[in-house]
Amino acid sequence: MKLGVLMLDTRFPRLPGDIGNPASFACDVDYEMVPRASVARLAAPQPDPSLLGPFVDAGRALISRGCDRITTSCGFLVLWQGLLGKALAVPVLTSSLLLLPRLPEAGVLTFDPAALGAAHLAAAGARPDTPVEGLRPQDSLYRTIAEDRGDLDRASASAEVLAAGRRLLRLQPRIRSIVLECTNFGPYREALALALGLPVHGIVEALTDPAFQ
Repeated sequence: MKLGVLMLDTRFPRLPGDIGNPASFACDVDYEMVPRASVARLAAPQPDPSLLGPFVDAGRALISRGCDRITTSCGFLVLWQGLLGKALAVPVLTSSLLLLPRLPEAGVLTFDPAALGAAHLAAAGARPDTPVEGLRPQDSLYRTIAEDRGDLDRASASAEVLAAGRRLLRLQPRIRSIVLECTNFGPYREALALALGLPVHGIVEALTDPAFQ
C-alpha cells in the first residue's frame, strides 16, 4: 500500500503519531498540501465548498504518483467522504469518525466540540447521541492548531488531551472506547489509553481497519 494524505495548508508541528509525520506509518506515504485549506475553513459545521475542487485535484495528483489509498489530515472532512470517494479512483477514508459504527458505546474527542455536530456524526454513520468532548479555546494545543502557530508545548498538549478525555468520561461514564477526530491527537493516544484504561483509536488506526484495505 502507498498511502496518500491530503494535507491542510498549515505549519504547526507534526509529532510522530500525527498523520502529517511519515514516521507514524509502516507503509509508504506521500503528501499533497491543498492551498488555502486552513483549519478555520474546514474544521467547521460545514467545510468551505470552494475547497472541494482543490481537494479532488490534490487527490488525483497523489494517485498519479502511485498512491492507492487516500486519507486526509482533518476529521471534519467526513462531510466530504461521499464526494471524495466518488471523485477519486481509489479507496478514500476521510476521517477516523468512520470507525464509530463498528465501536459500540464509543465517545469522540475532537479539536473543536462546538463545531463538530450532528451532520458529522450522520456522515460517519454514527449514533446522533454519540458523546463528544474536546479541547477548550484557552488550551495551548487548541491555540496552536487554530492560530497555526509554529511552536508546540508538548507537555501542555498532552495534559490537555488527557483532561479532555477525563471530561468525556464524566459526560458519559459508560463509554467503552474513544475515537480521536483530530489527527493531531495521535501523539497522545497511548498516554490517553493508559490514563483512561480504554481503547483509543485515531486516524492511523482507522487506516489499518480491514474495511479500508
